[in-house]
Amino acid sequence: MSQITNTILMVRPIRFRMNEQTAVNNYFQEDLDVLNETVNAKAQREFDAFVEKLGAVGVNVIVVQDTENPDTPDSIFPNNWVSTHEDGTLALYPMFAENRRLERNEDVLKALEEEGFSIKDVMDYTAAEEEEIFLEGTGSIILDRVNRKAYCALSPRADEELFIEFCEDFEYFPVIFTANQSVDGQRKPIYHTNVMMCVGDDFAVICLSTIDDKKERKNVVDHLKKDGKEIIDITEAQMNEFAGNMLQVQGGDAKKYLVMSQSAHDCLTELQKATIGKYATILSSNLETIETCGGGSARCMMAEIFLPKK
Repeated sequence: MSQITNTILMVRPIRFRMNEQTAVNNYFQEDLDVLNETVNAKAQREFDAFVEKLGAVGVNVIVVQDTENPDTPDSIFPNNWVSTHEDGTLALYPMFAENRRLERNEDVLKALEEEGFSIKDVMDYTAAEEEEIFLEGTGSIILDRVNRKAYCALSPRADEELFIEFCEDFEYFPVIFTANQSVDGQRKPIYHTNVMMCVGDDFAVICLSTIDDKKERKNVVDHLKKDGKEIIDITEAQMNEFAGNMLQVQGGDAKKYLVMSQSAHDCLTELQKATIGKYATILSSNLETIETCGGGSARCMMAEIFLPKK
């Protein structure tokens, strides 16, 4: 069982823009006053440069080109609708925004099989959408695959009962809490756990100040420490620059990388960078347009592939 993989699935956007259906509870999104075509072209450039950087350090990136129809402005974030597991299981998740449900795409699954991966079983949670119950993949769930723990910040996009069901199905211990951010002077739930937390093999980057309940905060810290993770605490201001939205990956020559956006990298302190440097080399890429309009960053763009080879 390993925590990190060297194979990543990414979807190249064709109609990327600010998704009006997700903006209702994703407070990271902003509308740019430019044409959608311009936004999409910029996002494609950022995407291509990012893929190139990952490939240059030996990460195996499977790129699927999105299609014009159906209209899926957030297809660039596949980690929300699919996750893969070492036993050959693939999970499909219920999505909050109706137009995001259209992202679940057979072509993506075919691409994995064409790359020689074996899908032995599919766990399909998508029927929960009919009851307005959502759990958005590794956006909502942070997996510590080695220690079999799953962390989840409850929100309109992360239902507690469905999360517990997922943990029972996949044999993870659930660590549940609420994480809030300040929006116009109010504390509101953060839409995805993966913008405030990242778990690597020997460390965790987390914005502890978002967990307002002290008991819940202590519980999360205790679990991380018990499993030998060094905690790198970030501020809410850093989280707003997507410093929590990171993913550790395996590069070539057995080298480990912590992948993040340029804005995330630029807001880290020297001490935080040095602490990360003990465990991984930082790899950053400019994702400004994607972050501004999509309200997601580097982690959201990468669906990790843990499936066995055929």
